[in-house]
Amino acid sequence: MSDNKLKTIMIFGVSSMVGSALAEFFSNYYRVIGTYHQHRTNAKGVRSIKCDVMVKEEVQLAIFTFKPDYVIYAIGLSSVYECSKAPDYAETLNALGLFNVAEYCQRYKAQVIYISSSYVFGGVDKEYIESDIPDSLTVLGKTKASAEFFIQRTSLNYLIFRCSMMYGRSVAARQKTLFEVIQEKNELGEQIICDNKVHHGYLDPYYLGMVIKLAIDKQAINRLFQVSSKDYYTVYDFAKIYCKVFRQLDRNLAKGNWVFPIMSSSTSSWEGGDIFFKMDIMNIENYLNIKMPTVEESLGLTYKRFMGLDKKGRSKDEGIVYI
Repeated sequence: MSDNKLKTIMIFGVSSMVGSALAEFFSNYYRVIGTYHQHRTNAKGVRSIKCDVMVKEEVQLAIFTFKPDYVIYAIGLSSVYECSKAPDYAETLNALGLFNVAEYCQRYKAQVIYISSSYVFGGVDKEYIESDIPDSLTVLGKTKASAEFFIQRTSLNYLIFRCSMMYGRSVAARQKTLFEVIQEKNELGEQIICDNKVHHGYLDPYYLGMVIKLAIDKQAINRLFQVSSKDYYTVYDFAKIYCKVFRQLDRNLAKGNWVFPIMSSSTSSWEGGDIFFKMDIMNIENYLNIKMPTVEESLGLTYKRFMGLDKKGRSKDEGIVYI
């Protein structure tokens, strides 16, 4: 661990929900530098600098100044709905900004780590594997697939983590996440209408941090890994499990059918009905010799992170299980 502490991780997008959680996690192991565009974060143990990822000179200066060993690209428009409303902006954040970062990572010998999404796939009820060709239903998936393709074709030192839905708390007060909305409405006793059509895996970003660190420790290079919980649920199911783990009543939950923004140009073989973003995780489990958690186990870790031990003082190991 002493060698790791001498190394530097730079996180582009440290004020994003995933970026801030990763910064918090990695601050225990590395020197962490985070870049932000508008919303500065004051996370303990993290040095934050302002950087516009679309300005090449600013990206070059950041990477040249701190000379990171690893660069995580956590910038992006991660809402499938926001991406559909602003496809050009989604392309800018999810893909074009990565082009600048990857260029200077290569120049200054840093490994670039890209956080992708299960949305690259087409929503059919099957477990997609890493080698399946992306057939995105959405603008979000299309932009993420474009970034994956670019980095695999141009970078000499990369890792791609194609992730299921990540949940948690935002560091930007005005940008509430799905997790925060469920928490807030449940605390206020308000009805929560939850989608019951789209099925995802759900993970606390700390699990992603654990997986990235294990891959770094193993000196993985030029690999794409799929990262997900073992099981898959709709938002309604996820909210019910949340209530169970956080010891809250679920009587305010109601099933709904949220509008899902499908691209007219999609080439997916999805034919209607429920939409599934299942990913086979056997590759990462075998490569890192781990077992990924269930959604309930992931929420157990979240409960401990945000609230400590349960009321009876019990403590369970909710981390990744080593085989």
